[in-house]
Amino acid sequence: MKVFGKYISKYLLSFFVFALILLLVNILAFALTFGGIVFREYGSASPANMLEAVADDLSASGISEERLQELNRNQIWAMLLDAGGRCIWEVSLPEEIPTQYTIQDVAVFSKGYLQDYPVFVRNIDNGLLVLGYPKDSFMKLTGNYFPIRAIRIFPLFVTGILAIDILLLFLVYYFSKQKIAKNTEPIMASIKTLSTGKPVDLSIRGELSEIADSVNQASQVLSRQNQARANWISGVSHDIRTPLSMIMGYAQRIAGDHGATGNIQQEAEIIRAQSAKIKDLVQDLNLVSQLEYEMQPLHKELVRLSKLLRSYAADLLNAGIGEKYSVEVEISSEAETTVIDCDARLLSRAIGNLVQNSINHNPQGCDIFLSLVCSLEDVSITVADNGVGMSAKKLRELEEKPHYMESIDERLDLRHGLGLLLVRQIVEAHGGTMKIESAPQSGYKTILIFQRPHGRR
Repeated sequence: MKVFGKYISKYLLSFFVFALILLLVNILAFALTFGGIVFREYGSASPANMLEAVADDLSASGISEERLQELNRNQIWAMLLDAGGRCIWEVSLPEEIPTQYTIQDVAVFSKGYLQDYPVFVRNIDNGLLVLGYPKDSFMKLTGNYFPIRAIRIFPLFVTGILAIDILLLFLVYYFSKQKIAKNTEPIMASIKTLSTGKPVDLSIRGELSEIADSVNQASQVLSRQNQARANWISGVSHDIRTPLSMIMGYAQRIAGDHGATGNIQQEAEIIRAQSAKIKDLVQDLNLVSQLEYEMQPLHKELVRLSKLLRSYAADLLNAGIGEKYSVEVEISSEAETTVIDCDARLLSRAIGNLVQNSINHNPQGCDIFLSLVCSLEDVSITVADNGVGMSAKKLRELEEKPHYMESIDERLDLRHGLGLLLVRQIVEAHGGTMKIESAPQSGYKTILIFQRPHGRR
């Protein structure tokens, strides 16, 4: 996308400009640091300037008091050698410095050092002027000389500059990354939300506003599609219920007609039972659609879960689930008074679907266990059985494809699979999570986890 490319290009350009400015600052820092040292070492007291000043000032009576003070202030000694190499004039000459030299001696020390003193020479009318600087003040190479202080400080300077540069570049990188993340995270979060089918309303100003507008447009299109789909499902469900009720009514009348033959009564009962399943399927489909597109209002209230669980178990037993099945309820002492803000009808529906799932998968019978436990942060409702369970592959398919179609007998008694999907959506609508555990011949367990209201422990 061109807009996003421009946005990234802007930050890359800014980083490049910063790096260029940093380079210029480094050059300036180098110039100021070493320029100061060079100015002090190469100023009026530099070898070249001092040789010229002493040469101009030197006369038969010596040098002026001002020049003498300047030499002493800079710890410079001086001597004048005649054509024979004999010292005919000196200032502050150290004791270890000879006063007589051969031509070879002069040639040697003129290029470097005299008794470890860096020396500098100049031919004048009266002879050879020699200036000696303090030891370790200059490093002399062929034809050049450098202040020792500048050479010693150079590695420290380079190390310090590199450390500062790395730190500044890291800070620029870090804050640029934070700013980019801050500007793009709402977009990424909106796209993620949009991928779940939920609408978004993204408000971003500036360079990324065009992307935000595109996301909002996609959200509006998706919302209209979801609305149309939900309305279509709701309309079809409504249209099916009326003729289906008539079919169930006539089938029930025929099944109860004593004048009808046994086969007719039996077939009418099958029609009624299958019609009831179709009716349940339509109702589940409609509720799933409403929950998925957030069109199902939640009538929340503070509900004591222990009471809800016991009440459901009592209703289940009173309705009669068959001799092959048993129901046990276990509630921890900590969970007896636990309440959550929920829609009691939908939560009971979720528990009922899980119990019915255990019954459907275990026609030979099983024990069904309902339990309630709580911690400081959440409360868990568990529906489990000791039935046939399912394989790891089947469990993985169930997690990945929560709504499936499965035939379990020759009469196409379809287990539509919406029950588990409905449970998941009811739990998620309450801000909870669902976990499934199972293994072959080890039963099936579903855990519904909800957060406890703050301030209720």
